[in-house]
Amino acid sequence: MTTDTDPLIVEQRGPVRWLWLNRPERRNALDITLIEALNKQITSAEADPGTAVIAVAGRGPSFCAGGDFHQFLQLHERGENPVGFLADVSACFSRIAASPKPWVAVLHGHAVAGGLELALACDVVVAADTTLIGDGHVKQRLVPAGGSSVRLPGAVGRGLSRWLLLTGELLPATAFAHTGWIHAIVPAADLDATAMRVCRQLADRHSPAQQRLKALLHRIDGAAPEDALREELATFADNWTASSVADALRAFLAPHTTTKADTE
Repeated sequence: MTTDTDPLIVEQRGPVRWLWLNRPERRNALDITLIEALNKQITSAEADPGTAVIAVAGRGPSFCAGGDFHQFLQLHERGENPVGFLADVSACFSRIAASPKPWVAVLHGHAVAGGLELALACDVVVAADTTLIGDGHVKQRLVPAGGSSVRLPGAVGRGLSRWLLLTGELLPATAFAHTGWIHAIVPAADLDATAMRVCRQLADRHSPAQQRLKALLHRIDGAAPEDALREELATFADNWTASSVADALRAFLAPHTTTKADTE
């Protein structure tokens, strides 16, 4: 059970588990406590048979404005390089990318730096049309450490990703419509309902096959085509038996099978 003072608020809506980043006074900047809470929920959601989809959103004015600079400076003043903390952030986001269950990022306000990197680790993105999105690191003499240099080109294309990374510019969600990365861009008033509709559609297809497919997509990301094709065939073979596909196909074909007696 979480409370309004916890860094991450958990809300279960049927098969959809909502995770609310809850540091609104810092625009949900990522710190140690928030990443620890997120890691715990990854483990919990994956183990829960009643959870089919995980949605991550932000309380307050923004989704997430990146890493907490206050914490960066505290670490620096103790003689520590913040990269140790950022290694934990990167590992957390990689767990989301590798999760067998679909993750949906629900963006509003700002999704910048670490916030962008969290969204990039998710499978589906829904955004309010006024959301400002970008990498932003270079504006503060920083470089990415949570995955944007790796995942952003595949999401929005080489040209736009280079521009965002090298200038730090923030663009409205509508500027990403042509990329296909954001599944739905809607008015802020429609964001929650749209996100729930997307999550329910994913939850309706919850099955071992969906989970195997999600795992396959993660394994073949960046793989050579011949290796990826072998992985695809191996996954098909494993899923055919384990998911009782033949029974599903018989059930699908039964209403469409016309016998001679039916036509006489």
